[in-house]
Parts: sequence; C-alpha cells; structure tokens
Amino acid sequence: MKIEPPVRHEYVRTALPPVQTGAIEIPLPLSTRLFAYPAVRRGLVLIFIAVIWQAYGTWLNNDLLFPTFIQTLHALRDGVVSGEIPQRLIATLKTLALGYACGIFVAAVLTTLAVSSRIGTDILSTLTAMFNPMPAIALLPLALLWFGLGTGSLVFVIVHSVLWAVALNTHSGFSCVSDTLKMAGQTFGLKGIRFVALILIPAAFPSIISGLKIGWAFAWRTLIAAELVFGVSSGEGGLGWFIFEKRNLLETASVFAGLLTVMMVGLFVEGVIFRMIERKTVMRWGLQKN
Repeated sequence: MKIEPPVRHEYVRTALPPVQTGAIEIPLPLSTRLFAYPAVRRGLVLIFIAVIWQAYGTWLNNDLLFPTFIQTLHALRDGVVSGEIPQRLIATLKTLALGYACGIFVAAVLTTLAVSSRIGTDILSTLTAMFNPMPAIALLPLALLWFGLGTGSLVFVIVHSVLWAVALNTHSGFSCVSDTLKMAGQTFGLKGIRFVALILIPAAFPSIISGLKIGWAFAWRTLIAAELVFGVSSGEGGLGWFIFEKRNLLETASVFAGLLTVMMVGLFVEGVIFRMIERKTVMRWGLQKN
C-alpha cells in the first residue's frame, strides 16, 4: 500500500510594519554616573566624617580637648607652611621605606625556602606562630638594648611588623596555586627561584598584595608609635615625635593635624599606590574584579 505524503497548504506570511522603539540606550543621570566611581563614594564618606567632626567640635566648644575640623585644617596649614610637618613626614617615610623593604626581603627569603622544601615550611609556620602574635611595641626595650637610639631600633620594629604578615599571606597564596599550573611550570623545567618568580608569584599575586597592604598598615602605625618613644628619647624623630611634642605644649589642634597627616598618608598609599599596582597587575590579569 502506497502512502501519499501529506499535502501542506501554502500560506503567505505578511510582514509586520516596523515598530518605532526609539533610543535603546538611555543616558544615566550625572549623579548616577559619578556615584559609580569608587573615588567619589569614598570622598562622600570623608566629607560625612568631616561634617560630623566639625559639628561635634562646635557643640563641645573646647579647643583644648577636641578642636573642630576647621581649626585642625588651620593648624595643618601652619605646619605645612612653616615646613615642620613636611620635614617630619619625610624623616618618617625614609625610615618606613628602609624597614618596609628589609621586611619584604626577609619575608621573600623565608617564603622561598618554605615552598622549596618541607623543612622550610616547618620553619616558617613555627616562626610565624611564635612571633606573629607578638606586638612590635613589646620589642621596643630589646630594640633599645641591641641597636640603641636612632634609626636602627625603628627599622627593627618595622621589620617585625612587616615580616610575618607578608610571609604568611604569600605562603598562603602559594599554597592555593593549582597543581595543574605547578606541573606546567615543572614541565618547562622551572625550578627554584625561576619557578617561584614565573609561576607562583603571578598566580598568588592577589594574596601577596593583601599581605603587602597588611604589612604596610602594621609598619605605619608601629613606626608612629615607636617614634613617640625613640624620637623623644634621642631628640630626633618624625611625625610621631611631632605629635608628642605638640601634646606636651598643649597644642591640641596641631596634635590633630599630625594625626590627620597620618590618615592622609594612609589614604594615599591605599587608594593611589596599591590601587595602581592592582590595576596594572591582578585586575589586568583577570585575577581580581574592580
């Protein structure tokens, strides 16, 4: 029995007239576009803090106890114009740079040993468990005994502040690198320092950046606190010595100006220097979102 194929009736589909949809992209308001930038949002937070500061200082009405934000800005201007704050700040930053670089170098050596051998891992984990919980300020008496008054003692406490945070975060980042990536490096014959530099460091760079940030914060606050002791004891010092000196003179507005300088340096390092490093490395590599 022969089966005939089904007959399909022809039909004509009429095209619909084009629909006028108008502009697909609608420009966002200026406020929305500005609010998308992290710098604008952080600036609004700073403005809010300044307003609260000014309002509380005005309400308290006690310049010796808590000067207003405007009075602090005037003291900061006077300190900058006289050159006292820039001079103290430069002295502090020089000491910070030396101690920070030494701490990163020692952390790099310990971390390289840790990823190269099992005994190196045991040494790093043991030293980190012993010394990382120890506050750097507790080492000030030993620093005075070993290095005397001056830069050597300051560098010693800064190295202690930087070393363990950087080493711990770096080693944690190295441990999280995938085995596939490690085997790819070993396939190309990479060993030792070349393996660390070409494989581990780029893959673990987000953790390394986090360690550098934490180490910087620890070093900065430790240095300011140490200068309150070493600066006064030796007759020399940087920004911490400036703050302590103004406190003895009961110039509270200048004390707040020194503290404001400390915060401004912190904002610049975090928001400009580290942000630029992240933008040129981990964000460009796709390891971290903006």
